[in-house]
Amino acid sequence: MDKGTFIVVSAPSGAGKSSICQRFLQAYPEIKFSVSYTTRLPRPGEVNGKDYFFISREEFQDRRQKGDFAEWTENYGNLYGTSIRTMKEFLAKGTTILLDIEPRGAKKIKQNFRGGAFVFVLPPSREELLKRLEGRGHEASDSIRARYAQAESELQEISWYDYVIFNDDLDTAVNQLISIYIAQRCKRSALKAKIKQFMNKPFSKNSLVK
Repeated sequence: MDKGTFIVVSAPSGAGKSSICQRFLQAYPEIKFSVSYTTRLPRPGEVNGKDYFFISREEFQDRRQKGDFAEWTENYGNLYGTSIRTMKEFLAKGTTILLDIEPRGAKKIKQNFRGGAFVFVLPPSREELLKRLEGRGHEASDSIRARYAQAESELQEISWYDYVIFNDDLDTAVNQLISIYIAQRCKRSALKAKIKQFMNKPFSKNSLVK
């Protein structure tokens, strides 16, 4: 059996990354979403084990020291991490994993795991990005400025990503992510076992043209 692969999607806050990932997973329910661990409190409507694994800071630090995370970062005072055990188990089963993580975590995944596709989502323009952040009425102006400053920093990481999606239109952006997934599945390196099986199976003598 061929090993699984993974797709890492990153974006500055306000680019629409979560909406793209949700639609993508609806189109391909066989793809597993990597649920991150976090120390932040759940937001209204979030479900433990589905959106995040919500744990205490003490438990997170304990897991980090034990090497449980493939990557971990601190963001706005909260800790986030990806389970290395979950990733290894899914990949060993030939499963495709979708990771929705920011660039610092994505870079650690790139260092620790071979292959995979790294996708960066951008809004149509910087002006649109600021407009979307300002449209979040529940956030204070200081929080919006902090998110925009972080977005500027994250944009500098785009150079090492494999693919870039401009989220001008949600349907188009989702289709582009689907195209990336299909391309990953067709890579020779992803089909080694299937190719070997094909090449090792001889022609039937009865099927040869006489």
